[in-house]
Amino acid sequence: MEMARTLNWLICITGAFAALGASDDGFVAGPAYAKFRLTLTSGWREEASGPLFYSQQTDEQQQWALPPFYCHTRTPDVDWTEWDLLYPVIDYRRFGPEYRLQIAQFVTISGGHTEEENSVSRFTVFPVYFQQRSAESNLDYTAVAPFYGHLKNRLFRDDIKFLLFPLYSETRKKDVVTDNYLYPIFDVRHGLSLTGWQIWPLAGAEHRGPTLRTNLMNEVETIGGYDNYFALWPIYFNSHGGLGTTNPASSVTVVPFYSQTRSPSRDETSYGWPLGYNCIADREKGYVEHDVFWPLFVRARGSKTVTRYFPIYSRARSKSLESDFYAWPIYKFNRLESAPLDRHRVRVGFFLYSDTVERNTSTGEKKRRVDCWPFYTFERDLDGNRRLQAMALLEPFFPNNRTMRREYSPIWTVWRSEKNGRTGATSQSLLWNLYRHEKAGEVKKSSLLFGLFQYQSTLEGARRGMCYGQGVGKTAPSATKS
Repeated sequence: MEMARTLNWLICITGAFAALGASDDGFVAGPAYAKFRLTLTSGWREEASGPLFYSQQTDEQQQWALPPFYCHTRTPDVDWTEWDLLYPVIDYRRFGPEYRLQIAQFVTISGGHTEEENSVSRFTVFPVYFQQRSAESNLDYTAVAPFYGHLKNRLFRDDIKFLLFPLYSETRKKDVVTDNYLYPIFDVRHGLSLTGWQIWPLAGAEHRGPTLRTNLMNEVETIGGYDNYFALWPIYFNSHGGLGTTNPASSVTVVPFYSQTRSPSRDETSYGWPLGYNCIADREKGYVEHDVFWPLFVRARGSKTVTRYFPIYSRARSKSLESDFYAWPIYKFNRLESAPLDRHRVRVGFFLYSDTVERNTSTGEKKRRVDCWPFYTFERDLDGNRRLQAMALLEPFFPNNRTMRREYSPIWTVWRSEKNGRTGATSQSLLWNLYRHEKAGEVKKSSLLFGLFQYQSTLEGARRGMCYGQGVGKTAPSATKS
């Protein structure tokens, strides 16, 4: 008897694979193999060996993957290609002529074109070796840390030169050039209306005079200058900012005893800075704030109101922002109102539960995302499409990481449910299509136990089958629509 049952299963499964591709309307053999139409967009998806293989094709994109090892995606219309191997260990991205291969976040091979349409290629073993080669030799650079090197537009600087770092280095950002000796102990800076020096941590000073620039409205505006000085860092600081403007400011700080800032628009005084008592009178923004052990205990009134007794209670309001918490981090609420965007989020226990809603106040459209770690993730987009996924081990921590979803989500997604907001089509899948149900218009399909039991309903009637399409029953056309 047991052998007969096993043989029956083998015949059914063999029949399933023999029927692959025989129907243009899809085919479901449970976790072994399934081909079906996508619910949320036009296209097809194939899945095999449970969560270990899938292939998906839409009008804009082709994708196939062997989760969690490999995923390859092409978007021909915009000439975009990407693939990942054991993400985030190795990943590759190409957009037109621009490309980047990254290995373990340390080794990077990239290239493309500069703004002047010069072809360049880069090779980096961070933070030891940096190289760039181009048809224009003046764009070439090589750096071998800490021995010698020259970098351009890297590490947040326009230009970097070094020799036996930290013995000597020179950096440039816009017009400011800094020469470092035994970094960060000695440096000398110069630039447009700027001079500065430091012998850290003993003393340092920097002066910049007022400058003029033309803004995007083609108007000439004044950029305020400043004088900054420190001694016995981080003990004493003295600075004067906004020089040459209508709002000059001066401040002096002696840590941990006293700090003071004075300007026409704002006064701030602190005793026991940064953990003592703090008083702010902001005349420009129109509020007064008193803090003790900031940010633990805060009270502000005026254009913004804040009452905070961390970690017990906090309530903060301004014209466009709202932030509350109770027994932090048990309950946290944030809201942003900046027309036409109205966004609010509720969190319980950081990522244990999160509910985010974004609404367009002009059109009334809204989207929503709910995460309950590790049980489920729910999403509703602006088109009304809905998706529910049961078991979500990483998704709540990386809500906007599409790579994480396509390469890891299939492994633990035991249930998924989707609904197309425009067409009304729905689909549900349990245990990688061990059970699957679809509804599109008046057509309903169901499959259970590797396709052993199947059901299909149309306006013409309903059909039940076993072993992949062998009909065992048919009913009359239904008079009701569901």
